[in-house]
Amino acid sequence: MAGFRLTGPAERDIAELLDWSGDNFGPAARRRYEALVAAALGDIAQDWQRIGSVQREDLGAGRRVYHLRHSRHRDRATTGIVQAPRHIVVYRLTSSDIVTILRVLHDSMDLARHLDVRPE
Repeated sequence: MAGFRLTGPAERDIAELLDWSGDNFGPAARRRYEALVAAALGDIAQDWQRIGSVQREDLGAGRRVYHLRHSRHRDRATTGIVQAPRHIVVYRLTSSDIVTILRVLHDSMDLARHLDVRPE
């Protein structure tokens, strides 16, 4: 894969989760979580069907989910490791070389409630 594109809601999700992480756990934790999110997005862009991703047609045609925990051991030497990541990336392949990141949601959320799940 060549890359990924963030939707507006995904950008807001990431900004909010990083702000929350920084406010509740401090700047170092925010940097760790930011590095984890970046690693996960890069992993998905590199292989959109990577181990750990799950197809979720119930969330819309072609949609997949990937929990951040699957990327948590990447780049840990630089920033440290996030012990218990709690977010899921919802995405889909939109062209042969672009993955569109639809949302980045907390794993306790009802994903369908936060996504437009109308048939495509």
